[in-house]
Amino acid sequence: MSNLKTVAVVDYGSGNLRSVSQAVRHVVQGTGYEVLVTSNAREVMDAERVVLPGQGAMHDCMLALEHSGMLAAVLHAAAHKPLFGVCVGMQMLLDNSHEGLDGAPTPGLGLIHGEVVKFDLAGKIQPDGSRYKVPQMGWNQVHPATFQGAQAHALWSGVPEDSYFYFVHSFYARPSDQRHIAGVADYGGPFAAAIARDNIFATQFHPEKSADQGLALYRNFLQWNP
Repeated sequence: MSNLKTVAVVDYGSGNLRSVSQAVRHVVQGTGYEVLVTSNAREVMDAERVVLPGQGAMHDCMLALEHSGMLAAVLHAAAHKPLFGVCVGMQMLLDNSHEGLDGAPTPGLGLIHGEVVKFDLAGKIQPDGSRYKVPQMGWNQVHPATFQGAQAHALWSGVPEDSYFYFVHSFYARPSDQRHIAGVADYGGPFAAAIARDNIFATQFHPEKSADQGLALYRNFLQWNP
């Protein structure tokens, strides 16, 4: 049996597993960690750190998480160890999403209070004169957020301010408490590009598609002691 510590990338049937796992494997080299892409709840509960990816529709991701048998393991991770949510994996952390079926909201995990809402950019013009498109797809700058003089989150350590990260999304998180906003981007107005609470950190953008700055976030996650 391996004596290495583990980072579990949760495989619940919905998520960009290959890109996420490759990025995390890249940064664990020489750290004493190994990466497990796993659909085994016991392995998630035993891991030292957990990454929760997600892509597609919020309703489908929540349904897949529940049906996979991984829900309890993810909630256990959120209560006991560093957890990194990515894209829809970030949105799932909130109370609910306006992205639902038949106009009804989709319940989330309720780990960070707030809701997930859709960009409302009708009639808004970008600085280059073009119309904003939904989804936002491409590179955008992220500014580490602080609240009432607090320091930026530890995962931003060594990441230049206003670095570019890669986004693909039509919905974004709107936490109830501004202190849970860890990063801000602008797309027709400011929105939460990263959120955090206690041992949880999550990004709307894809660190695994964001070159060196994205890898820096994953590297900081390995060293983070919340």
